[in-house]
Amino acid sequence: MNAAQLLVRCLENEGVRYVFGIPGEETLDLNAALEDSDKIQFVLTRHEQAAAFMADVYGRLSSFPGVCLATLGPGATNLLTGVADAQLDRAPLVAITGQAGLERVHLESHQYIDVVQMFTPVTKWSTRVSVPESVPEVVRKAFRLARIEKPGATHIELPEDVAREEVRSAPLEVRRTSYPQAQREAVHRAAAIINAAKGPVVLAGNGVTRRNAVGNPTVDALRRFVQRSRIWATHTYMAKGVLDPLGQHSLPPVGLQRPGADLANVKLLAEADVVIAVGYDLVEWAPVLWNPKRDKIVVHIDSTAAELDGHYQPSIEVIGELDESLKALAELVSPRSERDSVIAAGQTRLGKDIPVPLPPFAVVADLRDALGPDDIVVSDVGAHKVWLARLFPTESPNTVVISNGLASMGIALPGAIAAKLVRPERKVVAFCGDGGFLMNVQELETAKRLGTAIVIVVLVDDRLGVIEVNEKRQFGRVFATEFGNPDFVQLAHAFGVAGYAVESAKDLLPTLRHALDLGGPAMIAVPWDHRANEHIADAMTYGRQPFVAR
Repeated sequence: MNAAQLLVRCLENEGVRYVFGIPGEETLDLNAALEDSDKIQFVLTRHEQAAAFMADVYGRLSSFPGVCLATLGPGATNLLTGVADAQLDRAPLVAITGQAGLERVHLESHQYIDVVQMFTPVTKWSTRVSVPESVPEVVRKAFRLARIEKPGATHIELPEDVAREEVRSAPLEVRRTSYPQAQREAVHRAAAIINAAKGPVVLAGNGVTRRNAVGNPTVDALRRFVQRSRIWATHTYMAKGVLDPLGQHSLPPVGLQRPGADLANVKLLAEADVVIAVGYDLVEWAPVLWNPKRDKIVVHIDSTAAELDGHYQPSIEVIGELDESLKALAELVSPRSERDSVIAAGQTRLGKDIPVPLPPFAVVADLRDALGPDDIVVSDVGAHKVWLARLFPTESPNTVVISNGLASMGIALPGAIAAKLVRPERKVVAFCGDGGFLMNVQELETAKRLGTAIVIVVLVDDRLGVIEVNEKRQFGRVFATEFGNPDFVQLAHAFGVAGYAVESAKDLLPTLRHALDLGGPAMIAVPWDHRANEHIADAMTYGRQPFVAR
């Protein structure tokens, strides 16, 4: 067999089920080997960026590296944004690119750029296969590095002449990586700090969600710790579902990248003297936003050592499997007495005469009502992401996919396709602004061709909402944010996809339910009231129960 065929055998050995991408002249041998595989399906996308986003979300939801493929030059550069998104969102991903033959990589040559060097800043490891016999070692290392904490992206380049060379070799054995138990002294020191605190608060991050994706009971351990200790707990946008939204000590989520915005909503965190950071990642929500005075004591609980920051310097680091560390701490931390601060209880009920365009709370409430507890929403990036993160309650981790590391527009549609491939038994919604949706609209054809039964909710307001709000706040005027839109129903029909336009508030919920039951892709255009975005950073009242239908 040749090196390309060996690489595909190594992918099969790693348990890869899908490779997302676009073939090129320099990947012909690799694509032929994929076509001959009876274990891997090559998913042809309409843009390499979408292929990387699919691999990104696939990795995040499955905890196994998603794989994307592109050719050299422009194919590789198109992958870059999605690969960088996986790197900062800590999603395991392996990118594979073709390359010109080794005989011309030292020359100025057609479509040749140094792809390995280009991917180096946005991956954990980027390398070229120069020797065919090294393929098993390269693939095993790429997958291992992509998956171990903190997960992220890796990159393999396979030149076309190397791909054709004959080779005698076999894949390496795949072995599970385990993490050591936290040191007893660190657990006791952390417990002492927490017990001495006047107002501790738990800040749970993305690490809790991804450690639970492979059956690790981290979420249960976190909830038991909060319940037993009676310590108030909040979570980042990317960690939605790790806390029970109806739990007695659950606080609103945090993640808005603006000084003071979330602290106004989560006052207990603003007032906290000790922050217990569990699986928290600095890229999710910068520590300067919740520890601006550098006066909070930080207890770092994670499977890896802390990334240091002037506003994040832990007094103690508890490093080990998260569930084991939380269980050990729960035995040592004394339950808190009930505090005077109480989050207001109550439900938000929707009235019958909600005007058009629809306010965010109404759209998010109907979306919640239309979906089951384990169904999946993949959010695009924009103002709607913040509203969804704040107002959409979920009791299950990995059911609300939010990019808040790189925060890339255009991720929702391709991400939803991947989510449906990972969880075909669940209903999946892509929640998009009109700006982000049109960045990868071409993947409607991919969804149609694959028959992935996803629903794309397009929130139509003809503008870049977050940018507009920031322009008003900083300059008192707006510029370069408004644009025109197509007729979204006709656009859907042009791709052979069912399309619906919501005309009034009472139409939204039944339209959502109808589209979710179609058994194929569908798109719903929803008029969105962008004026609400001016209050996106204001203190908000959070109900103790999810929104209910009128």
